[in-house]
Amino acid sequence: MMENKRVISITSAKGGVGKTIFAINLLGVYSYLKKKVLLIDMDLSCGGSSVLLNLDKAKTIYNLFDDILNNRFKDGDKYVYHYDEYVDIIPSCKDPRQGNKIDSKVLEQIVTIYKNHYDVILIDTTHVPISSTLVTLDFADLILFMVTDNLQDLKNSASMLKILKDNKKDVKVILNNAYRFEKSYFSKFDVKNILKHNIDYQLPSSMYINNINKYLMDGKIPVLNNKLSFNNEKDKNLLIKISESLIGEDYEK
Repeated sequence: MMENKRVISITSAKGGVGKTIFAINLLGVYSYLKKKVLLIDMDLSCGGSSVLLNLDKAKTIYNLFDDILNNRFKDGDKYVYHYDEYVDIIPSCKDPRQGNKIDSKVLEQIVTIYKNHYDVILIDTTHVPISSTLVTLDFADLILFMVTDNLQDLKNSASMLKILKDNKKDVKVILNNAYRFEKSYFSKFDVKNILKHNIDYQLPSSMYINNINKYLMDGKIPVLNNKLSFNNEKDKNLLIKISESLIGEDYEK
C-alpha cells in the first residue's frame, strides 16, 4: 500500500456531465492497477453510483452513520460492498429522507475509519452544494471537478471554481468530451478562458462507451470488461496515466 493515501472528492456544478460514470470507471482502473480503492457514494439524494451498480440490497452509509451515532459500530467491513479483490463500495442511502438525517460532522469520521485500509478513497458527491457535499470537499486531499462544453455548465462551474480557489482547495479540472458523440462546440482554449482555470485532464470523445447501458443494467463497471477495454489503446493508456497521477505519479497532458 501507498504511504500517502489519498481522499479524492469528485464533483461538478451540474448534473448529467458524466461525473458518476467517471468515478465508477476510476474504480475499474485502480482494480486493474491492483490498488485497493474504496468508493463512498455521497449522493445522498439519489445514490448515483449505488443505483448504477445495483447495490439496492447492500448496507448503506446511513446504516453506518446510525450505528456510529448510537455506539453500535464495531466492524467497518460489514458496511462495505466488495465488488472484487480491490474495489469496495459504501452505498448511498436507499431513501433520500435518510440522507437529510446524516450529520455532516460524522462524514469525516467515516473517512478516518477507512482511510488506512485503502490506497485511495473516492467520494462521489452530488452537484448540489448541500452541507454534506461542502464538508466532503473541505476535508478531501484533492477535488476532481468535472465540466463539459455546455455553456450553462461552464458558467456555473466558473463560479464554483472561484469559490474553491478562494478557499485554497487543491482542484483539478476534467473536461469531459466523452459524455456524447457530437463534436465539441468550445475548444479547450475557449473552456479555459470561460472557467478562468486550467484544464488539467481532458477525456476525448473516443472514450464514449457505446454499450454502456448494457453494463449498467448488469451492475458492472464498464471498463473492467475484457481487462480494461476502450475503443483504442490510446484511450486506455490515457485513463491509466490520469488515474496514476491522482495518487501521486507523473502525468503528462
